Amino acid sequence: MAATQNQDLESKIQHEVGHHDVYDEKAVVSDFKADAIEAENAEHNMTVLQAVRAYPMATFWAFVMSCTIIMESYDVFLMGNFVALPYFKKRFGVFYPELNNGVGEWVIETKWQQALQVSGQLGALIGVFLAGPLTSRIGYRWATLSGLMLLNAFIFVMYFAESLEVMFASQILEGIPWGIFIANAPAYCSEIVPIQLRAPCTQMLQMFWAIGSMIVGGVAYHYNPLLEPEAYKIPIALQWLFPTPLAILIFIAPESPWWLTRKGRTEEAAKAVERLGRKSAVNSNETVAMMRRVIEMEASEKKPNHLELFKGIDLRRTLIVCGVYAAQNLTGNLIANQAVYFFQQAGVGDNLSFALGLITSALQMVFVMLSWILTTYFGRRDIYLWGSGANFVLLIVLGIAGSVGKSTASSLAQASLGLIVSVLFTLGPAPASWVIIGETSAIRLRPLTTGMGRATYYIVEIPCIFLASYMLNPTGGNLGGKCGYVWGGTAFICLAVAWWGLPEMKGRSYREIDILFKRRVPAREWKKTVVDVNDDE
Repeated sequence: MAATQNQDLESKIQHEVGHHDVYDEKAVVSDFKADAIEAENAEHNMTVLQAVRAYPMATFWAFVMSCTIIMESYDVFLMGNFVALPYFKKRFGVFYPELNNGVGEWVIETKWQQALQVSGQLGALIGVFLAGPLTSRIGYRWATLSGLMLLNAFIFVMYFAESLEVMFASQILEGIPWGIFIANAPAYCSEIVPIQLRAPCTQMLQMFWAIGSMIVGGVAYHYNPLLEPEAYKIPIALQWLFPTPLAILIFIAPESPWWLTRKGRTEEAAKAVERLGRKSAVNSNETVAMMRRVIEMEASEKKPNHLELFKGIDLRRTLIVCGVYAAQNLTGNLIANQAVYFFQQAGVGDNLSFALGLITSALQMVFVMLSWILTTYFGRRDIYLWGSGANFVLLIVLGIAGSVGKSTASSLAQASLGLIVSVLFTLGPAPASWVIIGETSAIRLRPLTTGMGRATYYIVEIPCIFLASYMLNPTGGNLGGKCGYVWGGTAFICLAVAWWGLPEMKGRSYREIDILFKRRVPAREWKKTVVDVNDDE
């Protein structure tokens, strides 16, 4: 059986090689599998430091692509800060004389809080569905460049908005390129680096999410006392700092060699590999052979389409990606997105709330970098499960702190727990999620799978934002820290599902991951299942 498969594989390769001059034809036919095995073994045998030395530019280009996430993070947290910004509340809010012990207070109405915070996600939902087919057709580079140019134009709409209605529309428009960035970044990062660097390079996405929120926190803290239009206009204008410099870098970046190999452009793929790694440490011919081996295993006469994501073996892979994405909204992460407003509703003053929001963002960035150490020594599954379990406990404790009555001690306890939940999320579940998302999908369907997964994120996030805004708003549920009970309940469900269905993919090549899914190995058995280097299933 194996011999027949190898003969079929070699005949396919021999047919294709006639159109490319990067290899000698006879050598490819006879040594194709040997070259592929050699490249895979070389990746397995590398340490993290050896991988960095061998692929320095791959790390750099993953860093550049990850920077696109700053823009979505910046704007998501910007909206969360605007609803707490004194001038913004006065400019667009409603005055409630009965609030603040009868002194009165300007408040953005619950419906507009909810609308502003879901508008970007609605646009991003459109963007992620566009990203898969677009990227499959024109590649990661040109799809991302298109999004960056669109974003430059859409920021104008938000900057000149003079009503909440126009601001709502501008956020939908800005969300479309966000969807392209968030769908492409984890896939691109996971495809351009060797096995040992997949975790740290995809985890950079969470770090840049934290950087975006930290920039917003610093800007909002600075302009919080300003009672002029610049208090919100300047933070909006600062969005223009990102797209053009990133577009220049993405333009000169190499395309993913996996994408090029899928398109049959093996000579270009070999050149891309040489741009990503040191010529003295990387054999581009062997690396492309490894890619072709996996792509031939996944070969299909059909063009990739969304329906395939829900059929056969790919259904399981799609459910894992969608489940991990959805869980990001159900394990307390929305407290981080609305950190300043949460602190205010917990009874903390405006200035201290903005300061705590900034501290939260800074700590998140530090903890993401610490997570790189964790993924070096521990598996994705272990980190995800232990981190989710810790979040569940802390959320329940937050609910208890919010139930003991209003006092200075209670307010400080709620604020502290909210900060801890937001920060620990970026040490365990959040960075592990990006690694899992980048590794789980089949190479052939990767752009579509990551797009579908992120679409699930937004579909779950939108009602969760409505719920979170209602629970915190003083004109809504006014729950404060008691929202911890709600998020604790959803976190427990996510933890149970992950324990049952999340496999361990640490140290596995894409060939091994494909085979383990095809063999339908139960999630809890992956770690101890051996896949022979000669297997081609």
